Amino acid sequence: MRIARFSIDGNVAFGAVEGDKPDELVLDIIKGIPFADFELSGTKVPLSKVRLLPPVLPNKVVAFGRNYAEHARELGNEVPDAPFAFFKPSTSVIGPGDEIRYPSFTEDLHHEAELAVVIGRMCREVPRERVADVIFGYTCANDVTARDVQKREKQWARAKGFDTSCPLGPWVETGLDLETASDLTVQLTVNGEQRQLGRTSEMIHSIEDLIVNITEAMTLLPGDVILTGTPAGVGPLTVGDEVAVTIEGIGTLTNKVVKRG
Repeated sequence: MRIARFSIDGNVAFGAVEGDKPDELVLDIIKGIPFADFELSGTKVPLSKVRLLPPVLPNKVVAFGRNYAEHARELGNEVPDAPFAFFKPSTSVIGPGDEIRYPSFTEDLHHEAELAVVIGRMCREVPRERVADVIFGYTCANDVTARDVQKREKQWARAKGFDTSCPLGPWVETGLDLETASDLTVQLTVNGEQRQLGRTSEMIHSIEDLIVNITEAMTLLPGDVILTGTPAGVGPLTVGDEVAVTIEGIGTLTNKVVKRG
């Protein structure tokens, strides 16, 4: 099931996305929230009539860096022996169609296409064999990065945590099992030109590794997001660019870069 969060006539709701053809998709509005038992209302609205929002509002976004060997090498970094985590604040999150606002403090803004894991229940110290039980679903992400700032500053808070640096969407796909999610095509285009192409099977540390690692340290809450790393091919974005992340079996997340006002 594809679960979207949307706005219509000033109201915000969750809905199940139904249909196969892009111009015929409809949303069956969900009664309640999708992280608990819910029912479909039977009230349906065309997707074209709503504004899609970030599919979740995470308490925290835990991101893992250098989790694809070729990406680590393209930036001159060593491949880490253990998962390497950092945070993006909730204020960095935007949805499909929202604008990525180019910060004034960088001259080298980069795209990073990533598979995002959405957590479905409160969890801590998750054993490997229970990882699938805490996953609600998967979505597309773009870990937008001020590369010059990242290189200059030891902490990545500003380089990767600025407002609009974490596009998520277009919805959460709940129908993928862990095995399938571990071998999906991840690609990114800028103005229709392919920049990144990889597979989640190329991750150094698996989805299980990442969730086991971070829950050893902290509690994850429903709606929290795990960014699993980016394949090689990262590169610059400029004002006016349209950047699209497409992940097999999930969908396409598209955003435009604008000058921060």
